[in-house]
Amino acid sequence: MLLGTVLVLLLFGATPASAHAALRSTDPDDGSVVRQAPRHVTLTFTESVGLLDDSFRVFGPDQRRVHTDEAAHADGRSETARVGLPGKLAQGTYTVAWRVVSADSHPVSGAFTFSVGKRSATTALADTGPAEDPLTRGLYDAARYLAYLAAALLVGTAAFALLCRPAHTSPLRRPLVAAWWTLLGSTAVLLLLRAPYETGAGPATAFDTSALGRTLTGRPGLALLARLAVLLLTAAFLLRLSRHRDTRERPVTLAIGTALAAALALTWAAAEHASAGIQVPLAMTSSVLHLLATGVWLGGLVALLLTLRRSSGEDLAEVVPRFSRIAFASVTVLAVTGVYQSWRGLGSLSALTGTSYGRLLLAKLAGVFVLLLVAGYSRRWTARIAAPAAPARAAVPARVPQPVGAPAAGQTAAESGTREPETPGEPETPDGPAKPGSGSGDPGIRRRLRRSVLVEVAVAAAVLMITTVLTGTLPSRAQAEAAQQAPVGALPPTTEITVPFDTGTGSVTGSGKVQVTLDPARVGDNGVQAIVLGSDTYLVVVPEVRITFTLPSKKVGPIDAELTDRGGYWSTNSVNLPLAGNWTMKTTVRVSDVDQVSVERQVRVEP
Repeated sequence: MLLGTVLVLLLFGATPASAHAALRSTDPDDGSVVRQAPRHVTLTFTESVGLLDDSFRVFGPDQRRVHTDEAAHADGRSETARVGLPGKLAQGTYTVAWRVVSADSHPVSGAFTFSVGKRSATTALADTGPAEDPLTRGLYDAARYLAYLAAALLVGTAAFALLCRPAHTSPLRRPLVAAWWTLLGSTAVLLLLRAPYETGAGPATAFDTSALGRTLTGRPGLALLARLAVLLLTAAFLLRLSRHRDTRERPVTLAIGTALAAALALTWAAAEHASAGIQVPLAMTSSVLHLLATGVWLGGLVALLLTLRRSSGEDLAEVVPRFSRIAFASVTVLAVTGVYQSWRGLGSLSALTGTSYGRLLLAKLAGVFVLLLVAGYSRRWTARIAAPAAPARAAVPARVPQPVGAPAAGQTAAESGTREPETPGEPETPDGPAKPGSGSGDPGIRRRLRRSVLVEVAVAAAVLMITTVLTGTLPSRAQAEAAQQAPVGALPPTTEITVPFDTGTGSVTGSGKVQVTLDPARVGDNGVQAIVLGSDTYLVVVPEVRITFTLPSKKVGPIDAELTDRGGYWSTNSVNLPLAGNWTMKTTVRVSDVDQVSVERQVRVEP
């Protein structure tokens, strides 16, 4: 009952959304200057997101972290994230670093800035820390790969035993037990590492009870708990199957085994890419079928390899053709579901080569192509093993003169005491006369088939590794949507220009550099900030900084920026650059009543 409830929550709790949440808007707007300090910072996403204990980190103008309230959803809307700010905030620029968990279980993070009263003298972002811990990410990905591998082996070996019906199943018990324990262990590791994976922390925080409690109530945690429950039921099923092998119960056994395998696959589909995006019900169904077909084919290859080593020729003549038909059906299901999932993840053909997701998909397709070539080679030897034995022709004695002492007509050689002549074309073997056309007993054919199946298993393991990386990569369709969902009111990236100067006076203020920021470097009104640094790289105060803009190709300018001394830096918010092109920015620095220098730099202004 508990397992059914968890699976229903996982299946029907997935809302149609874009895989990986995209930031839709921020309040305050990114790059904005507000007169009064806001009471909250609110983010709005394209899909529902999960919040963490450390979803927001706010840094003040002095680069120190600002104390905030606990993160929550704004007005109960699951696609929002909000955090309260202190009552009084000093003037300057604040950096907000955020991190949430998408509906498809992958963490998403970012940062933006806003200013209270005026922008700070420096526009450098505060150090918000690493986006993720590489050790945690490596351990998490390794556990995911082992889980995929173990699930394929568990499902495929069990399906091979039930559908191909080998005479001896004892060689399959060891891989079944190994796959079950590996899947159980990797699932437990994923459950422990889930919290540090979401927060980007180190693996040492895996045993934090509060973080673990939050994991167990989220969608990924529920999926992992459901997987553990399915594994316990699977153990009971396999134990009963090993003790009671009544052929009359085969339909019921197959139905129970299929239900458990589907439930196991659902724990992946309900917490990864299929659970978010377009056509969620169809995508989750396709994902379950894809995972089952992968397990039946790839796990079945391992079971076939073990069977080829242990079974007799007569048994192989029945088992190998059965698996060949099952493998063909599995490949067909993989092709149909794979095409649909590729279309759903890519969104466009150009994404195949223009995105990381597309390039990984091409690598997977190349691996599958090699796998199919090897499988086609294996089918040649499968057909030889499955070929029926040709009936031996009855030998008709020829009428030839009988030598003296030969047995009379109707008398056998044993009765006469003479040796019966050998019949040509029937060579003796240790097991008796060889059967023409029978390949199941040919050691050479079995050896070649074992080698080709072993190559299939090796290539399949590599393809499964690429699949593991692919499931953790932002889909191209979601990447394109995220690029289109620029935050409302966000400013384009600023253009920073460093202008070195030297008046030749030899003083500290006589040489240095001016750091100029042009914001947003587009046609229309622009903001300009200028910070003067001396030869010792410290901020210096000079009597005047003047900046003008000229567009020689259109004979426009010079346009004076009319900078104002803001007490440590010079700025303006109203420089109108009317045309796009390569403008000449002339920066003049006056360090005394008689000493000044002018330096020109090229600046690109976009439409």
